[in-house]
Amino acid sequence: MTNLTTSSLEIGISTFLEAAPRAGGITHAERLRQAVQEINLADQVGLDVYAIGEHHRADYASSAPAVILAAAATTTKRIRLSSAVTVLSSDDPVRVYQAFSTLDGLSNGRAEIMAGRGSFIESFPLFGYDLNHYDELFEEKLELLLAIRETEKVTWRGGHRPAINNLGVYPRSVQEPLPVWIGTGGNPESAIRAGILGLPVVFAIIGGMPERFAPLVKLYKEAAAKAGHDVSKLQIATHSHGFISDTTEKAADLFYPSTAAQMNTIGRERGWAPYTRESFDDARSLRGALYVGDPEYVAEKIILLRKNLGLTRFLLHVDVSTLPHSELLRTIELLGTKVAPIVRKELARETVQG
Repeated sequence: MTNLTTSSLEIGISTFLEAAPRAGGITHAERLRQAVQEINLADQVGLDVYAIGEHHRADYASSAPAVILAAAATTTKRIRLSSAVTVLSSDDPVRVYQAFSTLDGLSNGRAEIMAGRGSFIESFPLFGYDLNHYDELFEEKLELLLAIRETEKVTWRGGHRPAINNLGVYPRSVQEPLPVWIGTGGNPESAIRAGILGLPVVFAIIGGMPERFAPLVKLYKEAAAKAGHDVSKLQIATHSHGFISDTTEKAADLFYPSTAAQMNTIGRERGWAPYTRESFDDARSLRGALYVGDPEYVAEKIILLRKNLGLTRFLLHVDVSTLPHSELLRTIELLGTKVAPIVRKELARETVQG
C-alpha cells in the first residue's frame, strides 16, 4: 500500500460501470471495454486509483470487478486497482482473496479490496443469502478474509460457511498484506469496526454536506487509538459523484440529465422524493456532495473536503452511460492533468507554511 504523508492526497476514479441495454443504449460488453480504456487513460494522466463497485443488476456491468481490473493490469504501470465495493457478505472470502491476489500478481502489487456490506441487495437472493443475516454475514466473512491474508495456512470456523482446517489459499499476494479497505455509507458501527481493526476506511458521500462526516472520522480515529493503532498511519478516503468539463456551466448542463435519471430510478425503488435541478444545483455548491464543475472549482471542493475530513484519498465517482464516452474520458483527463496538480500544489504550499 502507498505510504502517505500528512501532505499527500491520492486522487482517483470510482465507477459502477453504468450501462443501458434495456433502453437501447450502451451494452454491458461495450461498457466493459470502455472501462479498460478508462483505466489506461487514468494511469497515463497520473491518477492514483481506479475502483469498480460490484453490482448485480441490469443497469450496471460490474458484477466481476477483479476480472475487469485484471484486463488492464498488464497494460498499466502505476495506478492502483481496487473494488468499490466488493459485497463481501454474499461472496466467499476464499475466492475474493484468490481473485484479488491474482490481480495483485498480474499488476505487480497494485491490487486492493474495498469490502462492504453493499447498499444494493441483489446479490443476496442471487447467491442464496438471507438478508436477516446482513450484519452477521459481513462480520464473519471479514474475519475470514483477514485471516486468509494474514497467513498461508488457514484454520477457521463460522456459522455461514464450511470450516477450514489448516488449508492453504493460493496464490499469495505480492503485497504483504494485501490491502483491505472498509467501505461505508455513513454507518457509525462500520467506522468503529474499521478503527478497531486498524483498516483504512472509505466513506461514500453522495448527499448532504460532506463536513457532516467529521464525527464519523472522529469515531474511526478514537476506536483505532483505543485498539492500539497508530492514528497517524490511518488512511481515510471518500467516494463522491462528479463530472468535470471546461466550464462549470457546461459540466452542470451535461451531467444533470444523467444524474436525475439515475437518482430517480433508484429513488423509485427506495421511496425517495423526485430529484430536481434545484436539488442538483444545491449539491454542487461549494459545501455540497457533488463535484461538478471546471477543474479549478472541483479542485477547490476537494481541498475543502480534505481540510474538513483529513483525507488521504479522494475518489470521483463517474457514471455517464447516457453521455458520449468522450465526455467521461475528458473528465478523467481533466482530473489527472488539471485538478490533481492544483490540489497537490496547494497541499505542498500548506506544508511549507506549516
